[in-house]
Amino acid sequence: MVKRSGRASSTPGAGGWKLLRAVLAEQRFGLIAGMAVGLAWSAGKVTVPKLTSLAVDRAILGNGSLTFWACLIAVMAFIAGIFTAWRRWFAFRESRLTETKLREQLFAHVLRLHVGYHDHTQTGQLMSRASSDLLQIQGFVVMIPITASNLAMVMAIVVILFVQQPMLALIALAPLPFLNVLATRFSRRIHPAVLAVQQEQAQLATVVEESVSGVRVIKGFGAHEVTAKRLRKEADDIRAVSLDAARVRSSFLPALDLLPNLGLLAVLAIGGHRVLNGSMTRGQMLEFMQYIGLLIFPLRNLGMTVAFGQRAAAALLRVNEVLSTNPAVADPKKPATLPDGDAVGAVRFDHVTFGYSPDSPVLRQFDLTIPAGASVAIVGGTGGGKSTVARLLIRFYDVQSGCIQLDGVDVRNLSLQDLRREVSVVFEDTFLFHDSVGANIAFARPDAPQADLEVAARLAGAHDFVLELPNGYDTVIGERGYSLSGGQRQRIALARAIVANPRVLVLDDATSAVDPSKEHEIREAMRTVMEGRTTIVIAHRPGTIALADTVVLLDDGGVAATGTHEQLLATNERYRVVLAALAADDDVEEAVS
Repeated sequence: MVKRSGRASSTPGAGGWKLLRAVLAEQRFGLIAGMAVGLAWSAGKVTVPKLTSLAVDRAILGNGSLTFWACLIAVMAFIAGIFTAWRRWFAFRESRLTETKLREQLFAHVLRLHVGYHDHTQTGQLMSRASSDLLQIQGFVVMIPITASNLAMVMAIVVILFVQQPMLALIALAPLPFLNVLATRFSRRIHPAVLAVQQEQAQLATVVEESVSGVRVIKGFGAHEVTAKRLRKEADDIRAVSLDAARVRSSFLPALDLLPNLGLLAVLAIGGHRVLNGSMTRGQMLEFMQYIGLLIFPLRNLGMTVAFGQRAAAALLRVNEVLSTNPAVADPKKPATLPDGDAVGAVRFDHVTFGYSPDSPVLRQFDLTIPAGASVAIVGGTGGGKSTVARLLIRFYDVQSGCIQLDGVDVRNLSLQDLRREVSVVFEDTFLFHDSVGANIAFARPDAPQADLEVAARLAGAHDFVLELPNGYDTVIGERGYSLSGGQRQRIALARAIVANPRVLVLDDATSAVDPSKEHEIREAMRTVMEGRTTIVIAHRPGTIALADTVVLLDDGGVAATGTHEQLLATNERYRVVLAALAADDDVEEAVS
């Protein structure tokens, strides 16, 4: 595993190249094998012009066997062809392996990052890094064995040319220094252009992702033209920056192609005279020209490698921006374990202060103790911090001061996996996966037997409507479960939480999508689920609130009052005001829907 630091490198892209070197170090044997095969390919390619020269001088112009030399050239060409296939196979194998490793590493790290990071990061940006940016890196890695063998061939040819005809070789290779200067300037110019293209591609991915995810909102408001305008803007931006990059390439690549051919013209002009005056044989002239011809593609390939390298550098920089981000919420170095026993699930909020912005706390010195097996409803005004209580309990965020304990253990001392296995949350915004109903219910326990799924579905009031689906529990629901009603989605989400069999169950407005006239259908099921299990109910409907043993009124970031629903209705004016406001909001939502 590659080590990452949250501190940015002082050199732009240096962290990205370090990341790539670390990944490639794990593949060094495959890369070395690819380069070894490439060297064998180079040897085969370099041998053919020499054999051609000998065939011309000894067989065509001499008395040797043309068949022998022709067969020998064919054998060497065949060997070079075999090694060409092996070279490409090794190159693509290692490049795809690099892409796979980085994608898995990036995906795992994105899942480890805290919820606050995802709250402020565009999904399209992350998708772009996991797709197009990794493809750029893959395209560069595939060039490593190929470029290494091309360099070996170039060096071998240069040595051969200088040994045979030093002066002619010097003239033929004179353009090479200029080629290097052009390649360096090209590298500097193309890097910012390529980076701009990749950034604009990420912006386009964001617009597409938001448009697809929010298609119901777009259709509901008739905002097709507004969305299309956003897409056209991003597409036009990509076109503009892509044309900028194309202009840079069109300015340099013709010169990179032309310079090696100038050497070929010099060989024709000077070498032709040497053949006429007898200082070079015809075979040597043909050999020299073949070697110059063999130089053209590798030298052009080096220019392509520079371009690929710049794209990879930009991509590595963007990928490393994510990988170098340290999760604000992480596992402790030595995780504690929760005690076992019959009475488990005790929760305590001890002087908890928290705000999404440090200078605007949502909870202030919040104190709440929930005994094991008890149920508590948290009631408060909109934006008063009710859902924040649930998010802090499962460590979507960490408290700024104070602590939260589960069965006497600070939740920050538990591994995130253990904590979230013991505390299940049914969120107001229900998310179901594009999978079967059974797989969605068994999400936290994929190995759960069918009987457990059906028991959980019955408790959640979902079993009957699931059986009415075309394939029952094997019915595949659409993306995010939109093929089901809001109430059906939340019942499946409730069944998913029940299957996990947690110590603490948090119902975060879990009945908000259920029609009030049908809420009673699952209320008794919820009562059964809550029996004997620590439950935190975040709700605004009186019928749901009344399910809890105790009601806590959350006001101004702290506990304003506690008691049963009936007691608070009778004695607390603020509680009555809050319920009336929540009921009004509920009526508005019903009218809109």
